[in-house]
Amino acid sequence: MVEVADSALQQAAGEGMDAFIQVFTDAYKELTGGELTAETMPLLTGEQHSLLAYQIFRASCGVYHGGYIFANPFAKVMRLWGVGDLSKLVYAAKKIYDAHREDLERERTDDEFMAMYEQYEVFDALEDEFLEKEEEYTALVASYVDEHLDLFAKIIK
Repeated sequence: MVEVADSALQQAAGEGMDAFIQVFTDAYKELTGGELTAETMPLLTGEQHSLLAYQIFRASCGVYHGGYIFANPFAKVMRLWGVGDLSKLVYAAKKIYDAHREDLERERTDDEFMAMYEQYEVFDALEDEFLEKEEEYTALVASYVDEHLDLFAKIIK
C-alpha cells in the first residue's frame, strides 16, 4: 500500500486542493518509478489509478494519454465520485478519440506531437469546457479523496 505522511497532507491541504491531490499522485509516481508498465500497473489500486488518471487528464485533457484514460473506467469512476459533468465530458472525448485512435496512439517526434494540437482541433471545445470547470472538478475530486483517505493511501502519523 502506498504511504503518505499526515504532515505532508496537512501542509498540502493548507496550500490548496491541487497540492493535496499532488501528495498522493507524487507517491504513486514514486512507487511506479514514473512509468506505467505491465510491471508497475499492479502496484496501484483502481482508486489510485483513477486519481493518477485525473492528474494526467488535467495535464493534457487526456487526449494524448488516451490508452490510460479511455481504455480504463475513468469516466465511470468520475461519475461515482460525484463528478458527473466531467464523466460526460470524458465520454464525449472518448468518442472522438476512438474514431482517431490509430493516429493518436502512433509514435511521434516532439514536433509531430505538438502539431497534434492543431490537427485535432475537434477536442478544443471539450478542452475549453474542462478548463472552465477544472477548479470545480478538482474540488470535487479532492473532497472525495479526503472523505475516503484509506482508499488512496495509508496515512502515516
